[in-house]
Amino acid sequence: MPFVSAVDRYENFPVASVLCPPAWRGAVVAIYRVARLADDLADEGDATPEARLQALAQLRATLTGLWADDAATLAAAAPALRALHEQRQRHALPLAPLLDLLDAFEQDVRWTATGRRYQDEAELLDYCRRSANPVGRLMLHLAGVRGAEAVAQSDAVCTALQLLNMAQDQGADLPRGRLYLPRSWLLAAGADPDAPPATWPPSALAHGVLQLVVLARQHLRRGWDLPLGVRGRFGWELRVVLHAALRLAQRIDAQGGRTWLRRPRLHWHDSPLLLWCAWRHPVHRPVETNRLPCLDQRPLL
Repeated sequence: MPFVSAVDRYENFPVASVLCPPAWRGAVVAIYRVARLADDLADEGDATPEARLQALAQLRATLTGLWADDAATLAAAAPALRALHEQRQRHALPLAPLLDLLDAFEQDVRWTATGRRYQDEAELLDYCRRSANPVGRLMLHLAGVRGAEAVAQSDAVCTALQLLNMAQDQGADLPRGRLYLPRSWLLAAGADPDAPPATWPPSALAHGVLQLVVLARQHLRRGWDLPLGVRGRFGWELRVVLHAALRLAQRIDAQGGRTWLRRPRLHWHDSPLLLWCAWRHPVHRPVETNRLPCLDQRPLL
């Protein structure tokens, strides 16, 4: 169900949702498929890091050629890329956000191969700037929203979704060597960031996961008013996404941050609550509690 998958890594694309405007659903699907392709090149199978980087470089060259209307590139492009080219022409999609996504995937491959860790919160947020924020910028472009304030709010929301996904996916990321918890957080929690994660005290790992949630909530607050400046179905989609993110944060907190033991997720029976919260969104703001703001009886500052 589209509402309850809103905060998964690429399921935050409103691909199948009835709230996605039909006029640009094809563009959303095309962007999603190319992002999935890039993700698979970076993550799936048993290819070497060198082969993964070469494949991502080829994808980058293909996208650059398509945006330059190079006939040879178009003729050789895979169906998913030709579909994106068609939507690019129809909607004047910018290339820069897609190249930022590829840059983030390439960083994932390099850092995983070398065991490099994020030093601090600033490095982590810079990764989110390239791995998540481009998605929101493409959606705003399709919606015809160009204001600087809306872009900043969108960046904040997308960063929050990425942070929650990192918190949610520890069970999958740790065995792959994907370590998103900054060294500074681990040191503060009493773990040796240079040691294998299996040697870290569970309390230190849980502390890092909960810090991701704290940071995500901060960014959700910064982007909370974004739906109020976006008309139509997409504005409603954004409301649902925001409250789904808060609901997921609540689930992670309820597990004490130990998401590597069981992946927290939303379910179909969360949908009525999320729709209710989306309807009440204009009068409620998130706070530093486990309670969804729409369940309170008074507006929250």
